[in-house]
Amino acid sequence: MAVFAYGRVSTKDQSAENQRLEIERAGYAVDYWYADEGISGKVSASQRPQFAKMLGQIRDGETLVVSKLDRLGRDALDVGTTIKMLAARRIEVIVLQLGKLDLTSTAGKMMLTMLSAVAEMERDLLVERTQAGLARAKKIGKTLGRPSTTTLEQRADIIARHQAGASISELSRLHGVSRATIMRIAKPESAQA
Repeated sequence: MAVFAYGRVSTKDQSAENQRLEIERAGYAVDYWYADEGISGKVSASQRPQFAKMLGQIRDGETLVVSKLDRLGRDALDVGTTIKMLAARRIEVIVLQLGKLDLTSTAGKMMLTMLSAVAEMERDLLVERTQAGLARAKKIGKTLGRPSTTTLEQRADIIARHQAGASISELSRLHGVSRATIMRIAKPESAQA
């Protein structure tokens, strides 16, 4: 029976190669390697192109190895769904982070449930801390978000020239900003619609 391995990294400038090497160093002879690069962990496993391709290739009774639990889904529900689907096909799922534990076994399912719940709680706490930090920064008057691409004087010039008949494209070239930026400044009512 073949051994399949799967890796995922969030950005294009990262590589999943380290995950493949980690799996091989753990003693698994990888027959088929699949990796989604530049795919956020927020994307469910079934929506990831390489993961979906792997699911079409892996046969019932074969083995899937991943380096970490979060490679199998975006949250406890997604990981659980993925594991159940693989278990129904008698595919052994090995997560190196957990040691030699088949997640489709009874003990593996229990461990999976606990770990997925803890991971989801950690993500929720991170979101809470981020929101609290943003609220605190806003309260003390910090400007949040992306810095403006235009100065106050440029915005006044854009409005005056647009009212005098200058086109959006012309203003965009003149100020070196996108047409969308010019639209937000020159026609704020249509930008909000």
